[in-house]
Amino acid sequence: MSETVQYRIFEEGYGEICLNRPDKHNAISEKMTEAFKSRLEEAKRDAVKFLIITGEGEKFFSAGGDLNNLHGDLSPDEAFSKLYMMKEVLYEIMSFPVPTICLLNGDAIGGGCEIATACDIRIAKETSKFGFVQTNLGILPGWGGGALLYEKVNPSFALQWLMEGSIFDANYLKECGWLHTVVSKAVWDNRDELLQAYIRKSYDQMKILKSQYKKKLSNLKLSLLMDEEVRNCANLWDSEEHKKAVQQFFARKE
Repeated sequence: MSETVQYRIFEEGYGEICLNRPDKHNAISEKMTEAFKSRLEEAKRDAVKFLIITGEGEKFFSAGGDLNNLHGDLSPDEAFSKLYMMKEVLYEIMSFPVPTICLLNGDAIGGGCEIATACDIRIAKETSKFGFVQTNLGILPGWGGGALLYEKVNPSFALQWLMEGSIFDANYLKECGWLHTVVSKAVWDNRDELLQAYIRKSYDQMKILKSQYKKKLSNLKLSLLMDEEVRNCANLWDSEEHKKAVQQFFARKE
């Protein structure tokens, strides 16, 4: 069985972490969370000049948390414990020593959008769709991605997106500033061309640029805001609205 989170280094000097569970829409299980964190630590040791985060397949970057692990019968404390592990992964992405670039190979829903928001740059195919849908499930973003969203886009748009739980297409999200680049499939398939502006930079340049950006983000303050969001999400975990939403999800699967 292949690894659910893969890591490799390209000869151009950058690394790639790939979510490799396409049959489950790259939904994040507890096992994947542990592997994700381990791969980030490995990439940090390798001193890559930038890090790609992407998913296997063409339909989904990630559908968020695996509801087999994050089911509706958890207590708030149990939910917090499980959610917090991915908060730490998102924080590692955000504070990574060189730029992180999310190549959104497909749609991202819920926690998938949280992972993408933790990255510094987001590049998507023009056919993709994205949604912070957690409030439609009676909860909030559970990994701290909502707190990050307020830093990455206009705060009033962040509030609208989180509150409405809407799913938007790629071109609209580029207009809103969440996506940096939207490309056709032809351009997507030529990765060297797609990443050329980043490949040409040196490791030292990339490290300095990311250091400047991290100072702007105020990492410690953001970490506390992310912690608060995870706790608020966990406190809603045993609400009737969330339990009903999870039951409806499993009923549809059956």
